[in-house]
Amino acid sequence: SLSLLLGCVNERPGDVTVHKTKRGERKRQELLAFPLKLLASCPQITTSPLVRRSSYDKIHNFKVHTFRGPHWCEYCANFMWGLIAQGVHCSDCGLNVHKQCSKLVPSDCQPDLRRIKKVFSCDLTTLVKAHNTTRPMVVDMCIKEIELREMPNPDTRLEAIHEGLLLLPPAHYETLRYLMMHLKKVTMFEKDNFMNSENLGIVFGPTLMQPPEQNALATLNDMRHQKLIIQLLIEHEDVLF
Repeated sequence: SLSLLLGCVNERPGDVTVHKTKRGERKRQELLAFPLKLLASCPQITTSPLVRRSSYDKIHNFKVHTFRGPHWCEYCANFMWGLIAQGVHCSDCGLNVHKQCSKLVPSDCQPDLRRIKKVFSCDLTTLVKAHNTTRPMVVDMCIKEIELREMPNPDTRLEAIHEGLLLLPPAHYETLRYLMMHLKKVTMFEKDNFMNSENLGIVFGPTLMQPPEQNALATLNDMRHQKLIIQLLIEHEDVLF
């Protein structure tokens, strides 16, 4: 209209800029609000797939099965007709249903421990649900055993080495003590000779701690322990002897 046209003509440049800024701000807010409106209208995607589920869902392990004698579907309660391959059978929980019903059965398989004959090469969810645990028991057992075998309290380890030294004959004890005193002096020049207690343990361990009779494979397995004991003897010779 004429009044609108006159209003636009009489509008100052600064006013036009302000109107454009306000329109742009409203547009930006509408764009930002759109994803929220979309989520509100779609409840099925409001739950993040990254949220940890509190229960372990498991699908049934159905296989075609031939039943002996009359059998009824445990889902629809109707008779299973036929002489062979009348339906499917879950090998994990024992559920028997029609083949067409197996597509409708929810993922609520509860494995029967009597049907799970193995621990390894077994589906993880099947295993934990059968044993009613959050993780396989074999994992707990292995980790506990490993943690029990870790490098013990340093003081306890030194006490055990000291007790072993006291069992040595006097000649062996004195020879070993004198040698460790010398090797301790060698480590004082580590910057020049690059021989710290660990390197000396690698060199002298197999020689000083080799048993009279042992095969090559067992010797290789013992090298780590031999090195460690000689290293401790050098580092703590003033305490151990």
